[in-house]
Order: sequence, then structure tokens, then C-alpha cells
Amino acid sequence: MPDLKTFAPQGMLHEGWTAQVDDYALACGWIGEEDNLLVCDVAGGLSLFAGQSGERIWTKSNLHQGGLLALAIHPKGDYFATSGQDGCVLICDSQQGEILHSIQPGNVWVEHLAWSDNGEMLAVAASKNVHIYNSEGVETWCTGEHPSTVSSMSWSKPDELATACYGKVSFFDISRKQVAQELKWQGSLVSMVLSPDGDIVACGSQDNSVHFWRRSTGLDAEMTGYPGKPSQLAFDQSGHLLATGGSDQIVVWNFQGDGPEGSLPGQLVLHPEAISSLAFAHEGLFLASGARDGSVFVWLLDHNGDGNPLGGAFTAERISALCWKPDDTALAAIDSDGRVSVWPFKIRG
Repeated sequence: MPDLKTFAPQGMLHEGWTAQVDDYALACGWIGEEDNLLVCDVAGGLSLFAGQSGERIWTKSNLHQGGLLALAIHPKGDYFATSGQDGCVLICDSQQGEILHSIQPGNVWVEHLAWSDNGEMLAVAASKNVHIYNSEGVETWCTGEHPSTVSSMSWSKPDELATACYGKVSFFDISRKQVAQELKWQGSLVSMVLSPDGDIVACGSQDNSVHFWRRSTGLDAEMTGYPGKPSQLAFDQSGHLLATGGSDQIVVWNFQGDGPEGSLPGQLVLHPEAISSLAFAHEGLFLASGARDGSVFVWLLDHNGDGNPLGGAFTAERISALCWKPDDTALAAIDSDGRVSVWPFKIRG
């Protein structure tokens, strides 16, 4: 691919729209039947933009005293949850951004939020504890203290939640209010992703490795040699390919058959600086990647994890999040300067 001009998308990423929020853009997501884009910043600001035009629909400021830490959009898109350094969780209406419920799980930072796939439960990670609430903000259970601060969490089933902390990954059966499974490893786990069927658990580690388990067999393995912490992890929808960051190269492991043990990974090399965000499209083997220098690329992978770039663009600063539109016809990127970019993604037939 030829050299990219700053702010000019090329290939199958096309000119779309840009907008600006007040501070470091932290998270984003497509929301509602009209597929509008919700963006939050670290200062506690929230903005909803029209998905097609980028017109600002509404903005809320200073939702969380001290700063905002997490955003989770309800699966139906009718409302969303935010949390912050003030120890508060807010459940808000998507149409106007009005606060519906306010939750105070404790006087600690609330760093992670996750709705169950059916939208009936909201998991809230507050330091070493994870609290479970219904959609109306009523607490139904608390997991109890983990050995250390919860670094990541994800729903593996509608009633099963996975959490990562120092030394282990835990699976909680929410309906029975008990631990269903523990996967132990002596190390600091900084990130976690589950395969779509929930069988494979992959974690980035403080020691610059990726550790993974197969729940069905209990077997585990480790991929080492990363220059940095692999905080960025993403599975494709089939669960066969795992894309990982940890350097300026994207390393893709193939979990088909007996892999990835004893196999060579795919390597995607184009970014000038370290990877800061990864996102697979909802369908097909299209992978979006963003880096600390603001570069964004879309790759088409083969079934072995190798691939070629289909399009690319630059934003102003470090890419903090990438998000595909639900029908994969556009890619949204937000960066540390508060810039919001949306590019239509069109495959030439």
C-alpha cells in the first residue's frame, strides 16, 4: 500500500466524517436502531453523534467527579452504563442521555462494566469485588473479594461471568451464586478475551506473554517473546484466530486443529508504532488495527492468520478504541486528542 497522507483514508476506507470531544476519548459504541455513535471522554463527557452525518445529537458533561473510566452499551441499545473515579455507576437513557439509575457499589474506582448478552444483568468491577445488578440497578449478588484488583471481565454465557486478576481466571455461575471454574497461573494478567463459544480463554500477562486455556480440556499453554505487554487481544467470530498486540506488529495465532502450539503465527507488519487497539468485524476475517501514532489499517486475513491491508488512514494521536458498525459498513476510531473519525468501509466487487 502506498504511503498514507495524514487524515486521508485510502483503499477500502473512504472519506466519512470527523468530530471532536473535550478530552481524551476513552470508549465508543454504535447505539440504537439508527446506529448513532456514542463517545465518552476521560473528563466525564458523553456525546451522541448521528451515525451517517456526524451531527451532534446531545452532549453531557462531568457525569463522574474525577473522571470517567468505563462505558457499556446495553445489547438492545436502549440505554448504557458508565462508571468513574467517584465510585458511581450510572445507567442512562440512550435517546437523551438522561440518568435513569445511580448505583454506588463502594467508595472505590469502578474500572470495568459488562452487560450480559441478554441484557438482564450488569457486572460492575470495583477494585477486588464484582457486583451483579439487574437492568434497574438493583444488586442481586457480589462475588466476594478476588486476590487482587480485577483487571478484566467478560460474560461467557448469559449466566456465567469470567474475571481475571493476579494469578487466576475465575468463572462464576451467577444463577447459583458460586464459582464454576478457576484457571490458575502464577502471574499478573493484564487483559483477557474469550472465544465466542467461551471455551478458549486468552490473557495478556505483565511478563510480555499471552497465556491461554481450553476450558473443555483443562490444557493451557503460553506464547512468549512479545516486546511489550499484549494488552490488546481480539478473537474473530469463528474463534479460530486470535489477534494480539504487544509491539508494532500484530501477531495472529491459529487455534484450529492442534494449534497454536507448535505452529508459527501470522504477522501483520505496517504500523510505525505499537498497537493500541484491535477489532474484528462482525462477519468475515476483516481486522481493524490502530496504533500509538494514530495509524489505522484494515486487514483481510486468511485462515492461517496471515493477511494483507485493504485500507488505512491516520488520525491525530494514539488510537484509544476502534468500533465496527453492526453491519460492518463503517469503522469508527477515537483517539487521545478527543478526535472522532468514521470511515465508510466498502469492498470493491
